[in-house]
Amino acid sequence: MSQTVCKFWAMSRCMNKRCPYLHPAQKSPPVISQEKAKAERVCKFWADGKCVKGERCPYLHAWFRGDGFQGHKKGITGIALTDNSSCLYSAAKDGTVRVWDCNTGQCSKVINLGAEAGCLISKGVWVFCGASNLVKAWNTECNTEFTLAGPVGQVHAMEVENDMVFAGTEEGVIYVWKGIVCSDTKANPFHPHQALSGHTGAVVSLRVGSIRLYTGSVDYTIRVWNLDTLECAMTLNGHSDTVTSLITWSTCLISCSLDHTIKAWSMSEGGKIEEIYTHTEEDGLLALSGMHDGEDQPLLFCSSKDNSVRMYDLPSFDERGKLFAKREVQAIQIGSGGLFFTGDETGGLSVWKWLEPADKQESSSA
Repeated sequence: MSQTVCKFWAMSRCMNKRCPYLHPAQKSPPVISQEKAKAERVCKFWADGKCVKGERCPYLHAWFRGDGFQGHKKGITGIALTDNSSCLYSAAKDGTVRVWDCNTGQCSKVINLGAEAGCLISKGVWVFCGASNLVKAWNTECNTEFTLAGPVGQVHAMEVENDMVFAGTEEGVIYVWKGIVCSDTKANPFHPHQALSGHTGAVVSLRVGSIRLYTGSVDYTIRVWNLDTLECAMTLNGHSDTVTSLITWSTCLISCSLDHTIKAWSMSEGGKIEEIYTHTEEDGLLALSGMHDGEDQPLLFCSSKDNSVRMYDLPSFDERGKLFAKREVQAIQIGSGGLFFTGDETGGLSVWKWLEPADKQESSSA
């Protein structure tokens, strides 16, 4: 029995169910029965919407298989992957940032912030975490740590672009630092630059797209800022509750809200950003992310107050399926090789793997 970690698993490519090498959180290779092997394949009839066996079907009625990491004591607020690292970072309301070794699946480091973590993002070799009155920055290449001074109150959301770091706070202010994000210096490369005001409630979502910064708030609005001048260019008023998450896709901005809606926005010929589509669900919506499936088709993920993560085809917004967590999912992070990660309010961190229908798996192994 080998004690070597499987290099193909580390690249998310190991398809050998009797692999003699180690996979994460595994001290010995699992013995997989034929019944379980079947259960790890997606039902081709379910994929076509034609399976009549329901719960009696031996194949999966889901596109993903998941495993979990445990360690956080409270809800996860952010998940990040760096460009040059085999580590996964997670931040939580328990006031810690955990560093996970992607080769072993084990927690290799716990960083105590001394305050509840509100968000976590990565950019290149950098990891940024926002907490109460605090932003921490770690350079994973140089193994250096910096504190960004200035924010007042809880930091709920962050973004990095054009050598600028943005942090949205509970006071409705967006703090901006300038710095050389790729710097390898041991001196703090970030210095306060500006504070953007205009929102009348906490800023809880940020997204950069093209030459704009989009900010979503508890005041129900989305503000659009020019990245060159840092002036507010317009305010979008389509939502009727907190704008919880923002992403950009193609030429569109996509937002979700506690008002149960996902909205798509696009620039008109006159230069105005207008709402072009609204999708409504039964519950409030929390976090957005996106990836491509095995056939390179774009998918939108959206977590909901009903503890699910829904998956939609773009641009049709047809629902592809859903995943369920123990509690609300506040953080979604896309990885490589068909992997993505979710963090819920119990502190559970789940790793999901994209699966193909049974007929495709059988043809590829023939």
